[in-house]
Amino acid sequence: MNEFEMLAELIFPDITLTPEQCEIDFPPRDLPEGARVTRFAPSPTGFLHIGGLFTALVNKLTAKSTGGTFLLRIEDTDKKREIEDGVSEIIKGLTDFGVEIDEGVIGFNKESGAYGPYQQSHRKTIYQAIAKRLVQEGSAYPCFCSEDDLNELRARQEEQNVNKGYYGEWAKCRDLSFEEQKRRIEAGEPFVLRLRARGDGSHRITFDDMIKGKIEMPENNMDVVLLKTDGIPTYHFAHAVDDHFMRTTHVIRSDEWIASVPLHIALFKACGFRVPKYAHVSPIMKEEDGNKRKLSKRKDPEAAVSFFTEQGFPKESVIEYLLTLINSNFEDWRKANPRAPQADFPFNLKKMSPSGALFDLVKLTDVSKNVISLMTADEVCENAVRWAESYDPELYKLFTENREYATAIFSIDRGTAKPRKDIAKWSEVRGYVEYFFDEIYKNNYVLPEKISNKDAAAILEEYIKVFNFEDDKDTWFAKMKEICPLLGYAANVKEYKNDPDKFKGHIGDLSTVVRVAITSRVNTPDLHSIIRLLGEEKVEARLNDALEYYRNN
Repeated sequence: MNEFEMLAELIFPDITLTPEQCEIDFPPRDLPEGARVTRFAPSPTGFLHIGGLFTALVNKLTAKSTGGTFLLRIEDTDKKREIEDGVSEIIKGLTDFGVEIDEGVIGFNKESGAYGPYQQSHRKTIYQAIAKRLVQEGSAYPCFCSEDDLNELRARQEEQNVNKGYYGEWAKCRDLSFEEQKRRIEAGEPFVLRLRARGDGSHRITFDDMIKGKIEMPENNMDVVLLKTDGIPTYHFAHAVDDHFMRTTHVIRSDEWIASVPLHIALFKACGFRVPKYAHVSPIMKEEDGNKRKLSKRKDPEAAVSFFTEQGFPKESVIEYLLTLINSNFEDWRKANPRAPQADFPFNLKKMSPSGALFDLVKLTDVSKNVISLMTADEVCENAVRWAESYDPELYKLFTENREYATAIFSIDRGTAKPRKDIAKWSEVRGYVEYFFDEIYKNNYVLPEKISNKDAAAILEEYIKVFNFEDDKDTWFAKMKEICPLLGYAANVKEYKNDPDKFKGHIGDLSTVVRVAITSRVNTPDLHSIIRLLGEEKVEARLNDALEYYRNN
């Protein structure tokens, strides 16, 4: 047994697991040729960011489009920063928006798949088995430097104006003798395990980023920490081990990690692992005062995925919008395939923009209006009820007490060639439906400026005389037109436009007065359908209440 092997036994006396056994335990996946294995690997240290959902969706699409596997791995080695229920928040954020996990962590202490554990905190033995082999091969060594030692090192590097870090001649513990290492370990001195970097920083590496293109960078020359003093791995080491044994083929992540690629490639090679393909996603940006900046967790409520859930944006709308950011050809595809499922879109990783996408809440709202307009009345009602159960108990009660009535509200004007686009999110439903429920209806008789209260009263007096709840739509509208000349209004818009000075207004103005009297709205779906749904008694009561108001104000 040579000195490196003796050192490995000294550091890891209880580790009997070998890299060879790990290769057997986690064999290459049986997938079709060209299938890609991707992963989303967040830390449970806060809420799921919209940028995280964006990156997870790209990973999911990459795997799905190639018949591969998308897995969720939780990188939870930093227990100090972990929040309570952080894992549950991540999973909820993904599932709320339909980013389904093929394998990995699927719930609190729940996993699915043959390549786990999928939480790093449960994989300590695997990391130590690989670390032990690195020590046996002379590729890793114990470092006994204290925090004071490292601070002193950095101060001297600043004085000499050289690159900061633990490398080369600055790596104080790199060339300690085996006897010195053995003495200090047996004395119980705390130590970390460091990589013995193969490069000296004089060379450059090149890699092909599947989004950014060809990137050239200096090679890694840092003796980075692999295992901390408690034997827990650093992120860099753990991710290399995990991606290899989970058989990840494509690492798709935020572009903040580009700077770490030389180190990560060095780690894969030191461990004897195949280097995966890399694709780095640019951050989602926000425009502010003419400049662009990253969406901020502190400044921007829309940075949190939970914001979209609370506001009631349908998951289909959020994903539809993110797809417009992911591939620039999505919008053209959607125009050609207005009702096709999102899953039919031919996603291509290489068509992603290398620059940051600009998040536009106004555009999301427009996209969402279109998505909801294509839903059936049953779908709209079901989604609204589900949202209201958590965020609007009063509305939930009204809908569930008479589900048929609630569904009928959303049926008005739905399914036409040009469906109305009144609702962008479920939090807007209360405002959309409130005049159908006396419990939440508040009358508001404000009219367009060109219609006086006196004229409104005259219109309602005549309308009430001819109103018959049993009239079909054509008869009902014909009666509206018949009373126009009696009040000085044109019976059609064209007639009014030909000689506007001759009339007070046109049939549309008369309809507006009736609409406001019944719904307190200037714009609504088909008014005749609303009247039929509200019922004769309620409509007559509202007409009379409005007439009384206009007479007295």
